[in-house]
Amino acid sequence: MAQTIDEIKPGYPLFEQPEYQDVFARKKADYEEAPTPEKVREVFEWTTTKEYEDLNFQRKALTVNPAKMCQPLGAVLCSLGFKNTLPYVHGSQGCVAYFRTYFNRHFKEPVACVSDSMTEDAAVFGGHKNMSDGLQNAYALYKPEIIAVSTTCMAEVIGDDLNAYTLNAKKDGFVPEELPLPFAHTPSFAGSHVTGWDGMFEGFCRYFTANSMDDKKAGSNGKINLVTGFDTYLGNYRVLKRMMDDMNVDYSLLGDPSEVLDTPADGEYHMYAGGTTQEEMKDAPNAIDTLLLQPHVLTKTQKYIKTNWDQPLTSVRVPIGLTATDELLMAISKLTGKPVGDALTKERGRLVDMMTDSHTWLHGKQFGLYGDPDFVMGLSRFLMELGAEPTVILCHNANKRWKKEMDKILSESPFGQNSEVFVGKDLWHFRSLMFTRKPDFMIGNSYGKFIQRDTLAKGKEFEVPLIRLGFPLFDRHHLHRQTTWGYEGAMQILTTLVNAVLEKLDEDTMGMGTTDYAFDLVR
Repeated sequence: MAQTIDEIKPGYPLFEQPEYQDVFARKKADYEEAPTPEKVREVFEWTTTKEYEDLNFQRKALTVNPAKMCQPLGAVLCSLGFKNTLPYVHGSQGCVAYFRTYFNRHFKEPVACVSDSMTEDAAVFGGHKNMSDGLQNAYALYKPEIIAVSTTCMAEVIGDDLNAYTLNAKKDGFVPEELPLPFAHTPSFAGSHVTGWDGMFEGFCRYFTANSMDDKKAGSNGKINLVTGFDTYLGNYRVLKRMMDDMNVDYSLLGDPSEVLDTPADGEYHMYAGGTTQEEMKDAPNAIDTLLLQPHVLTKTQKYIKTNWDQPLTSVRVPIGLTATDELLMAISKLTGKPVGDALTKERGRLVDMMTDSHTWLHGKQFGLYGDPDFVMGLSRFLMELGAEPTVILCHNANKRWKKEMDKILSESPFGQNSEVFVGKDLWHFRSLMFTRKPDFMIGNSYGKFIQRDTLAKGKEFEVPLIRLGFPLFDRHHLHRQTTWGYEGAMQILTTLVNAVLEKLDEDTMGMGTTDYAFDLVR
């Protein structure tokens, strides 16, 4: 082959060379027994039709590429937000490998997470011994201050009791009595990654506050608690801190993985970095209030705080866009008596200026989007603030209550009148909708690139370009460090959207002497 040490090529264009193409052709002819190209094209064209969409939406027993991940993945992310905490998954090794590689590929960072590697014998006799030995080894090897325990399908199907197992591990001397072991049952066959985050956070609340509420009094520490829910944009944690500092508000960010998932390359491996301390969790019930920034996916946390912490639990929305950020800052100002200062006021003004500059390019543009419930709702609201139309909105892991609120939000805007909302549907459904509804762009995670490729395969005029926002983002670098919340996040989203529109316009008007009458230098 033509790969030499002096001229090393990546897969593209290496595999375009004649010798590789010959191998591919012989493999296809001798082994694949594939249909003819004509038949493949015929079936492909049929899958782009309204007839196929109708059949596709009748599916009940099969999910194709769900726009969600499983519960324990969310529990691991939640655990990483606490200081010196080791996520521990009670289940099979393969599951934990999946969680770690997902986060490795998204954050481009090593992610600490251990498993007690349940196998066939544990599936028959239970995983008690696995848990005892696993906790003992994890504590001895990695010396965490907290071990946060979640479960996979195997442990849940056989009914392993985490409360009993963790208590026994301490009673039998496998780990010290004083070692915190918060836990959550996170069956992979129910809910999703956002449910797992919520369950694990409730586990932390329960472990650190359930038996020590006698001396707690809401408002006594003068703080505001902020709870993010499952969020993988590290800039969002930083922008929350900056906004609170700008308002001179005393706060606790409960669950902050922004340091451990973004450690510097300084010659040392940092297994633990940053995060919420045990003391902050123990003190959380003394706060003025706790604000849940993704209220639709924090139902267990909401119920626990409302029942046990005696706080007002002021309702806010995920702070994506202008209005939602205004609402969050005004709620904090009302609760604390602290004004929204000049720095944030100027930042808001800059966002409004950017919206004014760009609205002519975004007005009337149609977007199809998918992702998690609060993210999709917040982004839809912001699109309508920009004069854009979220015409196809798909959320696999939302419920009827979310859809009812989503429909109401859309009905109240002139830019939501042509929108359709789909709950419990997957990306193969979304693919059909991109052919039959044909928005100008789609917004979602990296998996949307395959849908873009398929729309292009039908013809250039049918292509729906992908704008990457959400999780996971595997095929682009450093997007996880960006911000989507607050005025700063709105500026970054706006910049991404309007430049995608302008790039598409340049691409469409690049024909020399044909379409380049609109190939302008100034937009």
